[in-house]
Amino acid sequence: MDFEVVMSKFSKNSWVLQGAQIATMRDCNQRYGGIVEQGDIVITDGLISWIGTSDQLPSEYQNHQHVQLNGALVTPALIDCHTHIVYGGNRAAEFEMRLEGASYEDVARAGGGILSTVTATRKASVEELVEQALPRLDALIAEGVTTIEIKSGYGLDLATERNMLLAARQLETVRPIRVLTSFLGAHATPPEFADRADDYIQNVAAQMLPALAEEGLVDAVDGFCEGIAFSPDQIRIVFDVAQKLGIKVKLHAEQLSNFGGSKLAASYNAFSVDHLEHLDAAGVKAISKSGTVAVLLPGAFYTLRETQLPPVDILRNHNVPIAIATDSNPGSSPLNSLLLTMNMASTLFRLTPEETLRGVTINAARALGIERQTGSIEVGKQADLAVWDVQHPAELSYRIGFNSLKYSIFEGMFRD
Repeated sequence: MDFEVVMSKFSKNSWVLQGAQIATMRDCNQRYGGIVEQGDIVITDGLISWIGTSDQLPSEYQNHQHVQLNGALVTPALIDCHTHIVYGGNRAAEFEMRLEGASYEDVARAGGGILSTVTATRKASVEELVEQALPRLDALIAEGVTTIEIKSGYGLDLATERNMLLAARQLETVRPIRVLTSFLGAHATPPEFADRADDYIQNVAAQMLPALAEEGLVDAVDGFCEGIAFSPDQIRIVFDVAQKLGIKVKLHAEQLSNFGGSKLAASYNAFSVDHLEHLDAAGVKAISKSGTVAVLLPGAFYTLRETQLPPVDILRNHNVPIAIATDSNPGSSPLNSLLLTMNMASTLFRLTPEETLRGVTINAARALGIERQTGSIEVGKQADLAVWDVQHPAELSYRIGFNSLKYSIFEGMFRD
């Protein structure tokens, strides 16, 4: 049955994906969570209701509508768990500066970097922010992404942070995508608070975060803990308010130096700590005990031409879940391909193809706190699935610049 027929015929009623190779990505000791050869997946009202081999399909499902996949690979739909895709303008000029020798810190201290995007974003309306974000989002959707995290952090005032979060929520209404938002007010000190970072952090914690949380715009709270951004003590002020509001936290940490952000995040049982090139063994132990996910971002590593690799072996030794994400943003990672991110994670960080696939499925779901809902192929979870024209799951990380997606399924519905 071809895609057009599938689209016209099926909705969230009961039907069967038949004759697939299924990489379940469940939490177990089997490779790829256990691969079911010649398997069927029954979908009922948007949920997975049965998984097994075709010859064991229960009789109660035999008369359901079937979609024959002829051995295609089915994985959980992909999840991009760290993005900044809502913003105004671009920073191509800074790309040139870095190629001419300027470091990321040099650009930031000269008034570029995050603050240049702040200027452009403050000038944009919600509608303009949505319009500019859609091509970036569509590129991810075309690769089988059905869930995306979107951060604010390019407004640095209440009005613009609100606009960014409103734009992120609106994307969910104009595309078949699940959006989770992170409030990243503690991203940089805005010009109007120059040399008054403590005052700005108080504004973020006392004014901006409570207001945006009350409006239902904040799913998680993030911060940038780094020498060019905010100290652990400053981030703690924001996280204390988030904790009182019952909102989980995550943190940009140890990207440019070992600044202690990961230990701080672990003390709040953070969903994730992200970047981590300079994470040390003590930081790994802390996040291991808290169950925090390590989110690696090879796009930023590549774009900034970094040389310090994240401590992957130590993370493995301490059984820290590893996720990967595009970090799609206008400056340090203008990357809008999660498939390319998977290849980068293998090539640059030496993650195995299985680790990269876990990194954009079940571990990415953990990094967003939605692992009970999606991220693996298990009975009772949302039918968020990707169907690939490949022979083996490793091909998803192996190929460069090639999209083998046949079609994806979001909450039980085929998506064009």
